[in-house]
Amino acid sequence: MRVHHCPGIHEYPLLDTDSLRAGYLLEDLFLEGEIILVATDLDRAIVGSVVPLVSPLSLDAGPGMRADHFCERRELGILNLGGTGSVTVDGISHELAKLDCLYVGRGARDIVFASAAADQAAQFYLLSYPAHAEYPVGKAAQAGANKLVLGSATEANVRHLYQCIHEQGIRSCQLVMGCTELQPGSVWNTMPPHTHMRRSEIYMYFNLPAKARVFHLMGPADETRHIVMANKEVVVSPGWSIHAGVGTEAYSFCWGMGGENQDYADMDPVPVETLR
Repeated sequence: MRVHHCPGIHEYPLLDTDSLRAGYLLEDLFLEGEIILVATDLDRAIVGSVVPLVSPLSLDAGPGMRADHFCERRELGILNLGGTGSVTVDGISHELAKLDCLYVGRGARDIVFASAAADQAAQFYLLSYPAHAEYPVGKAAQAGANKLVLGSATEANVRHLYQCIHEQGIRSCQLVMGCTELQPGSVWNTMPPHTHMRRSEIYMYFNLPAKARVFHLMGPADETRHIVMANKEVVVSPGWSIHAGVGTEAYSFCWGMGGENQDYADMDPVPVETLR
C-alpha cells in the first residue's frame, strides 16, 4: 500500500501543473494480476483496484493498517468495470457482472476476488472509509440501482446517475457510492458545480477511449484549476473544492463520498457566474 498526501487549501494556489497532479491525481491502477492500494490522508480514504487473472487474489490488511484484516475497522465499496467476476466474503460468493456494485461492511474477515475467465478479467475498483458501525454485505446490480436522469442536451450534460450505496439503497456507515454515465453528445458533469464541506469526494473516470481526456475542474470557486485525466484514473477532491469536468467525448465516472452524513443532496451550490 502506498501513501498519498493531499495539499491543503493554503498550498493549493502555489501549485504548478506537475504539483497539482502529484497532489490530487492517482494513476497506475488496474494492473493485471495485482492488487493496488493507495491510502490517502483525505478522510483516511483508501482507493484501490484488483484485477485477478487465473488465480484469485485475497485482500489483506498489510502492516501499514495495523489491523488483522482489511475490514476490521473499515467498510468497502466495490465496482466491477470488466468481465464477470466474483467477490467471496467470509466464504459466501457474490457474482458481479460489469458495473455491478458490492458493499462489504466492517468486520468482514476474508475477501477474495476472482475472474470468471482470465481472458476477460474482472476489474474491481475499491473505495474504503473508516467505519464505526457494522452493516451487512449488499449487492446492487446496475439494473437494480436507483437511476436518476439529469441534465439537458442544450447544456451538453445529459447523464444517467446510478445510486448504489446510499440511504435508500445499500446501507453503510458513511460510504456513499455510485456511477454516472454521460450520454452520447454530452460532455459536462456536475455543472453548475458545488462543494460539500461535510464530505470529501473521490472520482474515478472510465469508459474513455485511449485518445480521449477529461478536464477535471477543482479548487475554490474564485480560483479554479484543471487536471487532465485519462481512462481509469482517480482524482481526490477535498470538501473545500468544486468537482466538475468536461470531456473530449462522452464518458462515465464512479463517485464516492465519506464524511459526516449520507444526504446526497447536502451540497453548497456554486453559481457558474462566480467561477474564476
